[in-house]
Amino acid sequence: MSEQTLPTQTAPAWSPGRIAAAALPLVLLVVVVAIFLTTGAGLQTPEGLPPIEQIDVQQIVLPEPNLIVMNVINSGPDPVTVAQVLVDDAYWRFSIEPGPDIPRLGTATLRIPYPWVAAEPHLIVLVTSTGTTFEAGIPLAVQTPVASLNTFFQFALIGIYVGVIPVGLGLMWHPFMRSLKRRALDAILALTIGLLVFLLIDTASEGLEVAARVPSAFNGLILFSAGALLAYLLIQIASARGGVNRDEASGRTALSYLLAVGIGLHNLAEGLAIGAAYAAGQAALGAFLVVGFTLHNVTEGIGIAAPVAQDRPGLRTFLWLTLIAGAPAILGAWAGGFIYSDLAAAIFLGVGVGAIVQVIVEVGKLLMRHGRREGATFATGSNAIGFAAGLAIMYVTALLVAV
Repeated sequence: MSEQTLPTQTAPAWSPGRIAAAALPLVLLVVVVAIFLTTGAGLQTPEGLPPIEQIDVQQIVLPEPNLIVMNVINSGPDPVTVAQVLVDDAYWRFSIEPGPDIPRLGTATLRIPYPWVAAEPHLIVLVTSTGTTFEAGIPLAVQTPVASLNTFFQFALIGIYVGVIPVGLGLMWHPFMRSLKRRALDAILALTIGLLVFLLIDTASEGLEVAARVPSAFNGLILFSAGALLAYLLIQIASARGGVNRDEASGRTALSYLLAVGIGLHNLAEGLAIGAAYAAGQAALGAFLVVGFTLHNVTEGIGIAAPVAQDRPGLRTFLWLTLIAGAPAILGAWAGGFIYSDLAAAIFLGVGVGAIVQVIVEVGKLLMRHGRREGATFATGSNAIGFAAGLAIMYVTALLVAV
């Protein structure tokens, strides 16, 4: 006679007992922290020590002649009081909102009525009540674009030139690629991996540089890394559900969309940098620079088209691929020109890194499947040449946009 297993009786998920069990450690934690703050664990803090002060300048804008506006944050452990301001070695009057006393992680906006000179550098020094100084420089004084319909369209046009148009031009090589043989198509896939590896290195180096500028209290490196890991996992989930691992045409199309997403996140970060540099007067985005970005980014469209080179996607698919990969440059130009933040830029760059890594993995899987189908390895001479060509093309064209 077989034994019957009786159903296990479990308490409801939100029963009072379960809630109390979950809340007890938190209550005890609050008690421990309160005791420590009250007693100091018996440690005696020496009296008369100066506070630890740290002010980070988030942004300096020149909204109009004779006015400098600074946004600062107190990233130190102690409150800070801004007592004086020097501009070009001269004490200058200023106003500060919400007030001169800035608490930990608090922000303030300083307005300095100073007759800055266009196209010349200026040095600003903040002096706290303890005499500690913090410097911030204006490398090249140029009036900051204000949010208006005109500048809105100007930054959108920049994003179209450096993002949408190059990707669209690259996708126009699709009819030519359809006539190529399998080995040549695999070489183009390898070229795509070379392009992505260059973008990965470029985005990662820029992200680490921006993360280093984030106030230490916000741990920019952790935000950058977390953004990369989260993007990698999310795109991995999307690729698994989207059928990228199938050999069908829908799977190849899904891979092209993943490529467009990864490249689009890179172009978003690129737009951020362009918009911020343009607003600060650090990059004259003239005809030569726009042409340079067009040549640099046109290969991205080739990479997006490579997985579907043997298929016949409709015009709507190509339009969506162009917008997904290119339009983020417009959003980046707007954000960089009007509301740039190192904190947000570090996160966006991290997301771009994670997305590009996952797309490299997916394209590599497709290339290996093609090799197995032909009964050979993917590490062929033509694939190696394609990979090297992708790196070389991106490196050479990047020289045209170095500022």
